[in-house]
Amino acid sequence: MLAFNRKLIQEFRANKGQLMSGPMAGSRPMLLTTTGAKSFAERTVVIGFRPYGDKYAVIASNNGAPINPHWFANLKANPVATVEIGEEKFQVKARVAEGQERMEVAKLIDYLERQQALTSREIPVVVLERI
Repeated sequence: MLAFNRKLIQEFRANKGQLMSGPMAGSRPMLLTTTGAKSFAERTVVIGFRPYGDKYAVIASNNGAPINPHWFANLKANPVATVEIGEEKFQVKARVAEGQERMEVAKLIDYLERQQALTSREIPVVVLERI
């Protein structure tokens, strides 16, 4: 999975934020770089997102696994991260959407319901706000 992720990151950066090959061809994901909760090393992942006003919404689905993805633990430990969308790169501060806001944001993420059906844990909905 690490090699697959590295290839996606290279392709993303080489094609101005567009993936041209493989199962994600044609998609426009974001790169999210977090600081490791324990290692303090920078970690970059490719994830889907949806605009949420002037913010961005992502889900910590981990493809429906029973545990949250590592990047989510990293954001909980250090909520400041770097996002790349297309050719743009900027810092964000992350927070978990809760209550009414979670329901509102969840409506924007068309694949949340499919991912939620794969696991018994509630998938966190994360809001990323530019700093």
